[in-house]
Amino acid sequence: MRGSTSAPTARVLDVVELLARSAHAWPRFSDVVRELELTQGTVHAILKTLCDRGWASRDPITKTFSLGPAFAVVAARMDNARPLAHAARAAAVRLSREVGYAGSVVERFGESLVVTAFEGSPATQPAGIPGDRIPYTPPFGVAFAAWDSDEERRAWIRRGTGGNADRVRRLEHVLARTRERGFDVDWTTPALAQAVQVVGTLDSNAMPTPVRHILDQLLVEFTTIGFLSDDNPGRRKQPVVTIAAPVFDHRGHVALMLAVHPLSPLSARQIQIIGEKLVEETTAISEAQQHPAVVDLGE
Repeated sequence: MRGSTSAPTARVLDVVELLARSAHAWPRFSDVVRELELTQGTVHAILKTLCDRGWASRDPITKTFSLGPAFAVVAARMDNARPLAHAARAAAVRLSREVGYAGSVVERFGESLVVTAFEGSPATQPAGIPGDRIPYTPPFGVAFAAWDSDEERRAWIRRGTGGNADRVRRLEHVLARTRERGFDVDWTTPALAQAVQVVGTLDSNAMPTPVRHILDQLLVEFTTIGFLSDDNPGRRKQPVVTIAAPVFDHRGHVALMLAVHPLSPLSARQIQIIGEKLVEETTAISEAQQHPAVVDLGE
């Protein structure tokens, strides 16, 4: 959608999203001010309005804020309003029970990826989810990019290469191998992900030539090191963070990503078994979009 955005609306949504992310540690007024870097007056006005309308609630004892009852009305309608996401969440539950690892649903919003559902024990939850926005740029979102349109795939690669030909070739190979395999395998740990973001913000052109070459090589490694090669079934176990596969809508476009988070060392055989179960689920959901059930309105 074209046009300018509304800053006041964005601030309200920031507060709502903060409350939604704080399921196990509800924030106080001062927490909201500090976390969102807003003035006390702005936060007070937003929270009072949300509470008055039932979108937020304030505990009179702990002085903390949480989502209000109005969200329950919206949540009750979500399954009908977003059937694809509902089907994916049900699949995440089945996968988590079957393979013993947490499952999640990841959706794309513009240039960001957001975990919209997480199923499994909190002890197996990857750091930073659900709710946090992850940039749709290498090394994140391979299961989206591998099946994205040619234009979007090239844009994703450009965001992670900075014009470096070596990185372009390696990322193209990663996407091709992912499409061939049918699912993405990633062991990009939170520490590695942070390193990618830090190095990516540095202006290598302002560095001496030797340092610039080192930074360029670091980015080459960082943006591709999180992708395992399963070409050698006999290799030792590797720590796997995520195994993910795409779900397609009725137009054949990638709508969302279904993922499993082992967060433990796996052999190539174990990865293949989980990947096949994952693809079975995503294929069933995608095919259901192509052949939706006919509802008899006369009953």
